[in-house]
Amino acid sequence: MHILEEIREVAVSKNVNFLIGSGCSADAIGLMSKYWVEAKSRNHPELPEESVGGAHCEDCKKLGNELLLKEVCEISEIILNPSMGEGQKLSDVKNVSSSYEAFIWEVNSLMNRMNSRQNPKNINVFTTNYDLFIEDALDKVSKTEIFVINDGARGYFKRILDSSNFNRTVSYRGPSNNYVDEIPSISLIKPHGSVNWEKTADEEIEIRAEVVDNPIVVNPDGHEPRVTFEENYFHDMLRIFQMELDKPQSVLFVIGFSFQDEHIAKMMQRALRNKELNVYIFCYSNNTEGAIRKNLKCGSSDIKNLKFILPGDIQSDGPMGKRESGLTLGAVTNILKSGGK
Repeated sequence: MHILEEIREVAVSKNVNFLIGSGCSADAIGLMSKYWVEAKSRNHPELPEESVGGAHCEDCKKLGNELLLKEVCEISEIILNPSMGEGQKLSDVKNVSSSYEAFIWEVNSLMNRMNSRQNPKNINVFTTNYDLFIEDALDKVSKTEIFVINDGARGYFKRILDSSNFNRTVSYRGPSNNYVDEIPSISLIKPHGSVNWEKTADEEIEIRAEVVDNPIVVNPDGHEPRVTFEENYFHDMLRIFQMELDKPQSVLFVIGFSFQDEHIAKMMQRALRNKELNVYIFCYSNNTEGAIRKNLKCGSSDIKNLKFILPGDIQSDGPMGKRESGLTLGAVTNILKSGGK
């Protein structure tokens, strides 16, 4: 069986999970290294560029994280209100938004092709991104498609994050109560927080419909393992990630994520011991696999339930009718489509 056929088959027959990384939003926001380099040029122009991530440049990382968060907030404001953007930035946001919207359309399509007698019609979307691209895509697609958006919140006017809500399912009962049909559900789980998360006076997390002044996020500064362990809400999100990967007959599709987050890399190493789990990592370029293997500490080992998908693995005509130069979110979305080539 060709790898693309295998991917399409497991996407409708397993417990499906996606892990979305910063690479999926990079055309609008950029990767962390961009902001660290900018911070270094401001604070220490005399230092070589390779020193940015070093311990001797902690102030570069601090400023870089502040610049990143500021940019994510600005981009998320444009996502919610396009009139706030202009020029190339607005164009980039629209293009990335379109990619996410197409992705959510396909996720919904996958759920509708699932057999609920085998597995619940639920797909988990985990993301370490704290922008609002996925939320915006879910909102747009839900206006015409029937599915439940589960972001873990309870409440109506004041929506409070509660991880126990990720365990719920919703069903439709026929007019005469003669049948019950499960409604497809997409769970959005954000282990590193979001720019619309705000801490209340009761130390709870309120999920707002806007970008907040002091968002609750995990900065990519090397202290992520400690922060996610100490804060219950972050720890709960990662616990759900681990539990889902430990389930039998599960699959994880990784897009735009290189496992530089050490705590998530360790969780993946542990999860791969579950031989019923299949992991497919879509590499942006043919050179990406080596870096990801290094981060996962698996070297050149042949781990049977871990597969790397490279642009070179895609047929020359590509799933979009052209050769794929990089496995972007849009390219992976087309790979998942039923009947794609």
